[in-house]
Amino acid sequence: MNETRLAALRFELARRDLHGFIVPRADEHLGEYVPASAERLAWLTGFTGSAGLAVVLADNAAVFTDGRYVLQLAAQTDAALWQRLHISEQPPETWIAEQTPAGARIGFDPWLVSEEGLARYTKAGIAMTPVETNPVDAVWTDRPPAPRAIAVPHPLSLAGRSGEDKRHDIAALLREAKQDTAVLSDPASVAWLFNIRGGDVPFTPFALGFALAHADGGAELFMDPTKLPEATRAWLGNAVSVSGRDALPAALARMEGKTVRVDPAGSPVWFAQRLKEAGATVVAGPDPCLLPKAKKNPVEQQGTRDAHARDAVALCRFLHWLSEIGPSNRETEMSAANRLLACREEIEGFRGESFPAISGAGEHGAIIHYRVTDETNRPIKPDEVYLIDSGAQYTDGTTDVTRTVWTGPGQAPADIKNHVTRVMKGHIAIATLVFPEGVGGAHIDSFARRALWQMGIDYDHGTGHGVGSYLSVHEGPVSISRLARPVPIGAGMILSDEPGYYLPGHYGIRLENLLLAQPAELPGATRPFLRFETLTLAPFDRHLLDSKLLDPWELDWLNAYHTRVLTTVGPHVEPPVRAWLAAACARIG
Repeated sequence: MNETRLAALRFELARRDLHGFIVPRADEHLGEYVPASAERLAWLTGFTGSAGLAVVLADNAAVFTDGRYVLQLAAQTDAALWQRLHISEQPPETWIAEQTPAGARIGFDPWLVSEEGLARYTKAGIAMTPVETNPVDAVWTDRPPAPRAIAVPHPLSLAGRSGEDKRHDIAALLREAKQDTAVLSDPASVAWLFNIRGGDVPFTPFALGFALAHADGGAELFMDPTKLPEATRAWLGNAVSVSGRDALPAALARMEGKTVRVDPAGSPVWFAQRLKEAGATVVAGPDPCLLPKAKKNPVEQQGTRDAHARDAVALCRFLHWLSEIGPSNRETEMSAANRLLACREEIEGFRGESFPAISGAGEHGAIIHYRVTDETNRPIKPDEVYLIDSGAQYTDGTTDVTRTVWTGPGQAPADIKNHVTRVMKGHIAIATLVFPEGVGGAHIDSFARRALWQMGIDYDHGTGHGVGSYLSVHEGPVSISRLARPVPIGAGMILSDEPGYYLPGHYGIRLENLLLAQPAELPGATRPFLRFETLTLAPFDRHLLDSKLLDPWELDWLNAYHTRVLTTVGPHVEPPVRAWLAAACARIG
């Protein structure tokens, strides 16, 4: 099937006089989660990871992804059709330059590539050719229709601030920068600015659309009108004009003589190209909603605390169940993920998973972003490592948590306990960190790796990512990573803390909580400092920890955390779960 699709695309490229074409895993909003109608990379190659791209040439083709998905890429694609490459070790632009003669016309869809993304190819001397219509769509005969879920108001009791107040703040930022308008292509920014939520993509409550935010406090929203019932239009208010997406070209044409901000990393290059054609001055700058959205207000902070407390009830019920079935060999990766989902479906305010659960037993846990399928599903066996990374969307907050469990009934081997405990030390190092304002994620990432580096081992992913407020489980602009953008961590930001270790063919380890950055009160401090408040409430598996490797202060943190889990969650679970939880949270060391 994939061979037929690849041949059809090559025929279409030849018809258009293109020597090659880039197929990113992206939609017109360049986000992580995309509607079925935008899953071009998966349709063409079979690869379903959330990060990657393909390059199709007349006689060669390759698929690229990062370290999280290299094993999945190998499993899902046909080596006879595709070279499978690590995107950092073999960048696509380098590969294209090596495979094609000078002047070869490489097509790209300007709706699916950012300005920064395009620049990587042009700087490599590649002749990039924009297409009016995507050639993949021309050969994808059964392509699903675009989504049309209804956009609904996100009430002030959950949002904490009105859309009008937010628009005025963004307008003030634009006036200060002497800019007339900002392009908003990120659906998370649209959702945050207008206080609306939707259901256009899996796992994230987006209503897909675009917006122009103006320096006078007004805004234009471009969204399929069928998604905006009268109640939602009334919620938006008179200062927000609403049009279909087909009105975008005319709206940009009216920007002649205006100064317009476009995010060169987060917006399709189509916007900058159209604005320049219209005679506007295009200023490269980050989406002005990114930082205000990331810094949760007090209402959003309390909402996420409440969501995590309720989510903890589901997690503890699931972990209790897992402790009973772990040695039985009766359950599978898929049935365990379904059990956790069923536990969450009983919780007030649950609106769905925040991403597909990563339920990996044994060797599958070493696949960093493993996704169980009917073909790969396997039993959870006795005496092995089981990793479950999952999250939920609640109306008041978004959760993301990973626990690594020893199934028993035997004792975990010493080498596995050594690895898990070193990951635990990294987790605690981030959770307890106190740091000055102005510090970014790249500055603190190594704290999580120190104990692993001492053994000569590491993990091939970032230590933490931002998380939204009933929005995306992966939210910018801040992350904890060696590759993080130079954006300081700020009070009110929610970040994950998830160091890991992966032994291919054997097991994976990841320990993840969500943290909320808060001001730190330090006597004698000469400048503002920050600390982290832990939001996630679920025990770590004591069977996988070697207390002798933990320093006294680390043991104190772990025991205090488990005491908090027990006192917070214990009153809300059934007696058998409470008894298990008391044992799971018993003092260590």
